[in-house]
Amino acid sequence: MSPRSAAPITDDVIAAIAKFFHGGAGPSHSEISRVLTGTGYSDDYTYDPDVHGPNKEKRVLRGLALAKRQPARARELVDGLLSLLRVNGLIGEGAAGEDVDRLRRALGSAGWRLTQEGHVHPFGQVDLDTGGRAALDEQVDRLRRSTSDPALLIGTAKELLESVSKFVLEEMGFPVNEKMDYNQLWHLARERLGVLPQQVDPNVPGANAIRAIHQSTWNIADQINALRNLQGTGHGRTLPSGVSEDLAMLVVREAATVADYMLARLEREKG
Repeated sequence: MSPRSAAPITDDVIAAIAKFFHGGAGPSHSEISRVLTGTGYSDDYTYDPDVHGPNKEKRVLRGLALAKRQPARARELVDGLLSLLRVNGLIGEGAAGEDVDRLRRALGSAGWRLTQEGHVHPFGQVDLDTGGRAALDEQVDRLRRSTSDPALLIGTAKELLESVSKFVLEEMGFPVNEKMDYNQLWHLARERLGVLPQQVDPNVPGANAIRAIHQSTWNIADQINALRNLQGTGHGRTLPSGVSEDLAMLVVREAATVADYMLARLEREKG
């Protein structure tokens, strides 16, 4: 899978978060100080009515810029500032507007997503070690509900399918190693689940149709990977995608359907 930053902290994300504090808006100076100090990025701000100090937007910009250079606790700082925005009703349930849209776009471009509740999570990341099947099911559902930039959707669809193939092999007791590429993982997963066309019993009614359908599961997985390599996120690619959002959502729906089928087959195989 493509590597991700441990914290959603790019220049665009920094600017988008700070915008909530523009012109004195947003949480108070004391709340900002609490988050900056608590995460180790204190600016030693002290309120003095006789001294014109930095405004809230500049304080947030400086704190986040420092966290970008010293990222040890950058995720905590971002989470802390987003918590302030949630408490103040600026993001989360019912919150909308240009600032929210700007933040969502900035996070999406960085490979992260802003949930409806105002929390931030890596887009497409599936932790099989701790989440297992539940994490895959959540990702399938999340993909179906997503409306983001096409390149990110395609990259995420490919990551989901790769995670599914690894999960199937691990659940079937087949050792997975880092040398296995995407094609190998999918071939082996399909073989273990009896989804290869040549594994279909020729005496079963509709055998030819079933073979074609099983072949289509590979065609979908293969072409999503090919499209991702050309247009999706990953490998440090930053160019905008030439694929429309409608096509990207079709890719997502097909990937989710294939993932569902493979996981259903796995359940049947394991009883």
